[in-house]
Amino acid sequence: MGSLSAAHPLPVAARPRGFTLVEILVVLVILALAAGLATLTLAPDDRSATLREARRFAGALEYAAARAQSRGETLGVSASGGSLRFWRRDPQDSRWHAVDDDVLRTRALPEPLGAAAFAYAGQRVPGDAIVPLKPTGRNEPFTFVVSSPAWRVALVADPLNRVAIDGPVAIAP
Repeated sequence: MGSLSAAHPLPVAARPRGFTLVEILVVLVILALAAGLATLTLAPDDRSATLREARRFAGALEYAAARAQSRGETLGVSASGGSLRFWRRDPQDSRWHAVDDDVLRTRALPEPLGAAAFAYAGQRVPGDAIVPLKPTGRNEPFTFVVSSPAWRVALVADPLNRVAIDGPVAIAP
């Protein structure tokens, strides 16, 4: 006769697997905090946006001056409110026509940025004036301003078509 106990012990109830509600909520809170911090860190501020657009505009100005010289054509640039526009002067009727180049196409600045012509040949000019870029490559010095409500960057071009960036400078409230 054998023993009265079973040959195999009865299985112990298995421990449930998975995560508890508290563990899941802790992970969600940590992810939300990390996402909020990343959003604040990566969100562009007015200062960096103003400087970035000024650098982009400076590159386009230098490219336009080089194009005017290499192609023997008169180009122009204007800035009005939130848009930058490059022009080509028609030699037959001296009228300005918008340039249809990938680099020099009309560009809308992101809100709340604005741009304007400031000076040409040492004289103040209206904000929407067309500043010419001559085919000879020797241009009068000119200045454009890119600004946000709190920051201003000046783009100053010398007679050899080099564009210097001055700023950003905080605008007094």
